[in-house]
Amino acid sequence: MNDDQDPALQLAQLKAEHRRLDEEIIALLAAGTADQLELARLKKRKLKLKDQIQLVADRAIPDIIA
Repeated sequence: MNDDQDPALQLAQLKAEHRRLDEEIIALLAAGTADQLELARLKKRKLKLKDQIQLVADRAIPDIIA
């Protein structure tokens, strides 16, 4: 991802990719012919995206000490 990109746009793109991976995982499981290595790779990528989403969200919200 590009760091100089609008955080809201970056967040939307990451969330869309996360949803796409989730749908792909569900489709592979529903087909019953899921390759375990492929599933593990997709799940690992999905977890990385979740971490990236959290990082972008944290950067978008300023730290305010009340």
